[in-house]
Amino acid sequence: MSAPVPFARMNGLGNEILVADMRARADRITPEAARALAARAETHFDQIMAIHDPVTSGTDAYVRIINADGSEAGACGNGTRCVVQTLSAETGRREFVFQTRAGILDAREREDGLIAVDMGVPCFTWDKIPLSEEFADTRAIELQIGPIDAPVLHSPSVASMGNPHAIFWVEADVWSYALDRFGPVLENHPLFPERANITIAEVTSPETMTIRTWERGVGLTRACGSAACAAAVSGARTGRTSRIVTVTVPGGDLLIEWRDDDHVVMTGPAEWEWSGTLDAVTGDFARDEVAA
Repeated sequence: MSAPVPFARMNGLGNEILVADMRARADRITPEAARALAARAETHFDQIMAIHDPVTSGTDAYVRIINADGSEAGACGNGTRCVVQTLSAETGRREFVFQTRAGILDAREREDGLIAVDMGVPCFTWDKIPLSEEFADTRAIELQIGPIDAPVLHSPSVASMGNPHAIFWVEADVWSYALDRFGPVLENHPLFPERANITIAEVTSPETMTIRTWERGVGLTRACGSAACAAAVSGARTGRTSRIVTVTVPGGDLLIEWRDDDHVVMTGPAEWEWSGTLDAVTGDFARDEVAA
């Protein structure tokens, strides 16, 4: 049995997160362990944020992001906020630089307790998102679900925020769409060779929108930070919104700013729930005892 891994059960606007401390270790949390943890009600998660020792000078940690199905993701804004809160409580620092599979990102805890994460620069080029077919304009691509003469969803904007996203714009309440039915089909559509996060978005004003997301490797989620960023930049890119937008997800609100330098900054809360230890190979876990 491997040495126990300390972890914290947290959430970012209802996005269920396990922050695991893998520093000073050579092993990794296995896909089998991730799937075992995700299968239990007590430890079910959308992402595991595994904090490893830094591999690049000038960074504070390498963060490996693991989905509930054991696959890896390149970005998770809500999970990154949980990592910031964890390390801020440990070190007293407020600013951090992390490396993920998608690149380097800066994050800081503000005086009001909210956490701002620089999610980097969005990508709109079809082969970088990636898509399996060439589209010169990714603001609206040819993709639909439902009858050909009366599609339920159609013409999504597509973008990458370190992982691929498709945003379907709707006029009606986002809750009126059966995303649990459409999500799996669209996530695994042949157009997305690396699968995709599927979002339904309703613009409610130039500064506000409401979204629901079927998250790649996870399913329906109460919050997906990278999807909120992808929806916000796509809203601005298509003239639907300004470059500063409050995005309402089922778990609450995220403030997304697409800055003039092209970087996307996401600001929102993080919440600690409980802590324990887990086995990186089997996914067995134990909660920390809390004194009465």
